[in-house]
Amino acid sequence: MVAMEVSVTPLDPIRDLGVVENVYRRAADYLDLESGLMPDAAARAFFEERPPASTEEPLKFGVSGDDGTLVAIGDLAFGYPEPDDAYLGLLLLVPEVRGKGLGQTILGKVKMLARTRGASRLLIGVLDANEQARIFWERQGFRKTRTSGPHEFGQRRHVVHRLELSLANVHGN
Repeated sequence: MVAMEVSVTPLDPIRDLGVVENVYRRAADYLDLESGLMPDAAARAFFEERPPASTEEPLKFGVSGDDGTLVAIGDLAFGYPEPDDAYLGLLLLVPEVRGKGLGQTILGKVKMLARTRGASRLLIGVLDANEQARIFWERQGFRKTRTSGPHEFGQRRHVVHRLELSLANVHGN
């Protein structure tokens, strides 16, 4: 795996709606699994969703490929579920960049952002039906702490596993 330099860029719901919709269109496999929504509806939901009882706006971010086209989107909330937590609500890569180390590189940036904001742990929710994602996150050191559901996701229902990673004494990626 070759180390790559990536930039996590904040996304704006007005300016970037079309490029986020394009990511969902390109990642139709995930969109069909997760919610069954059309790409335009998924892009609007991406910008609208936030954790319950969250007091601040989550960071909606994108990562561009070498050609400047958005190849990944993410959603990072702070202070959820506990005040010193960070919650990665989504990390979605388009199929052509999966399996090449980009997810791990983005995770390194996310961990840095979370620690900078004072988070002591990073949490994610993984759909039971998305076994490849669960395997990826567990390889990154995340451990399952609870299972809930089924929950409604657009036109789909899913059992969700919450995974967490301690950010205490974690350096770099």
